Amino acid sequence: MLRMRHEVNGGSEVLSAEEAERPGAGAGEVLVRVEAIGVTLPTVRRLRESAEPVPLGGEVAGEVVAVGAGATGFSVGERVTGLCFADAYAEYAVLDSAMASRVPDGASAVEAVALVRSGLVARGAYEAARVAPGESVLVTAAASAVGTLALQYARAGGAGHVVAAVSSASKADFVRGMGADEVVRYEDADWGGPFDAILDGVGGDLLGPAVRTLATGGRLVAFSSGGGTVEAYELLARGASVIGFQMRAVAVGRPELYGRWLRELWQLRDAGTLRTAVHEEIPLAEAARAHALIEQRRNLGKVVLIP
Repeated sequence: MLRMRHEVNGGSEVLSAEEAERPGAGAGEVLVRVEAIGVTLPTVRRLRESAEPVPLGGEVAGEVVAVGAGATGFSVGERVTGLCFADAYAEYAVLDSAMASRVPDGASAVEAVALVRSGLVARGAYEAARVAPGESVLVTAAASAVGTLALQYARAGGAGHVVAAVSSASKADFVRGMGADEVVRYEDADWGGPFDAILDGVGGDLLGPAVRTLATGGRLVAFSSGGGTVEAYELLARGASVIGFQMRAVAVGRPELYGRWLRELWQLRDAGTLRTAVHEEIPLAEAARAHALIEQRRNLGKVVLIP
């Protein structure tokens, strides 16, 4: 099978293709013939920033071809999607059955990888922010797959004013089309506000200016892999809070909630409340180009690899 590999960490240039043996499904796992792979920002960041070579993870969707011992609830021939933590960039991938879910009839593999993980993260971050009807919401990384869905959750949830923060003015029309009332750039001296809630998918140096735009009693939900530091005084001065959110913690710690959110996600998609945005479908062997798109912040929505 075709698989992407890297011997050292770095930018997109370190990725190359190789032929590898097809893996097997271990205990509690399912083996999937992959139809689509969603490229995630955390994987792109880890590839560049980690001290040692890291596994290439990502969302995958495709057909189950083998079921390991103890992996109940799935059968050969079913179509599933899930987050693969190692060797996702391949024609066959292994999924932990606890992190897998069925793809409904009529949905494509590309739509599944653009909707499921990103939609669950957007939903979880929005829930964590406890946004009341009429409150103002700022979404950073608003042109990303998670960001576009977060904008739509804010609009559907009755937020009074929804602002998208992006890296470039060229993304303004796109994020307005996904539900933003107003658009600001990271480099702008004034982001407007104050905001009752901020959903932050960037982290790093943007945490400071984001916190400073919080309203009294405002909540910032950090769900990115970018880290960053928050000055305690900035929170004290506003009576504000910063909340961390990670989808894996919900999937493992609260599986019943995870399952409910997943069902509701597809229902909202069927109702037209949520729609996915796919920037480009790229051949698996050109994964370096996919990473470059994200590194350069040029993507509008999800970047998907096709084996």
